[in-house]
Amino acid sequence: MNIHPRPLVVASAADQASADFWPDCGFHTLKRATDGQLAVSDDYLRWYLARPELAPVAESCPAERYLHEALLADPRRPVSGDELAALADADARDNYQILLRFRDRLLEAGTLEHFYSTLFQADVAVPPQFVHYTVEVILRGLLDGVKDGLCLRAAEIFFREQRVTINEGAVMLADAETVRSHADDGGLGNLGRMLLQVNAPLKSAELDVLDRDNHEQYFRRDSRRDTVLQINPGTPGSQAIAQVIERWVLHFHGLQVRVTPIREIDDEEWLWHVGLDVEATALLNDIYAGAEVDEARMKRVIGLFRMDFGDAGALRPELAGAPVFLALAMTPEGRLRMKPQNLLTNLPLADRT
Repeated sequence: MNIHPRPLVVASAADQASADFWPDCGFHTLKRATDGQLAVSDDYLRWYLARPELAPVAESCPAERYLHEALLADPRRPVSGDELAALADADARDNYQILLRFRDRLLEAGTLEHFYSTLFQADVAVPPQFVHYTVEVILRGLLDGVKDGLCLRAAEIFFREQRVTINEGAVMLADAETVRSHADDGGLGNLGRMLLQVNAPLKSAELDVLDRDNHEQYFRRDSRRDTVLQINPGTPGSQAIAQVIERWVLHFHGLQVRVTPIREIDDEEWLWHVGLDVEATALLNDIYAGAEVDEARMKRVIGLFRMDFGDAGALRPELAGAPVFLALAMTPEGRLRMKPQNLLTNLPLADRT
């Protein structure tokens, strides 16, 4: 069986500028390595140094200002323990220690993809937010030139927490931080308030649901994170998530897969599954093991997908030709935090060494 990823619409040279997105993720500071991965650059390291956690403030001591300027000039320079100890502010010392450990891992890996793919093979203290930044910039490179706003909005769930609401059967995802920041003061209109109060009616609002007719709005609003994705099986939103998963697997594993949104898992074909978040992993494990799962918990499943491999030999021999089922599930509080690393570590791939 030959499977090819479904084509994403890519911008022509004439409209590349209008198809830019996620301008603040640091992508434009990077260059491609010969294998197409994103090589760690000095400017990318400077991007981290410019973040509010590291940028000097009025109260910063001379030693902190000197260290910051020295690292901006040479982001790869060694930093001694004495230099860190000289920083007067304890929080600044901690922040620099965290950044320097992270920097050294990046430089050792050489590319963002290699850093990310090896991150979960060892117990390394990397702040979760740094991991999310890494996923965002990898996806920015992976989707460079794409002008389908639905696919780009779907990719956000890989690195940003979502607020889930189900209204008359429609499963909607909105950016959790955006909802928290603006819904209380009415800045998101009725839909924003509905995402905080699930039983509220769905009305017109400043938070717009993306579809095939209006997906181009995404390029004017991507930095605002104020669009909503409907992900019921068969909707453009669910298909967009499937397409991004296909690209992610191809990029990291070099394998062509076909991902299809489904409504239920066929028990006779269920030989392997991957939960795409903590809730989904625990739920699928319990169901597969035959444990009793109550109806309320079952209703937390908000997305099911079937992954078929173009090369049956890509899987372990005992699973050759079998599909892998994927799931997304929300927490009891209606939140979704996807773990895209599960697609790196939990697929039953054959040993290719």
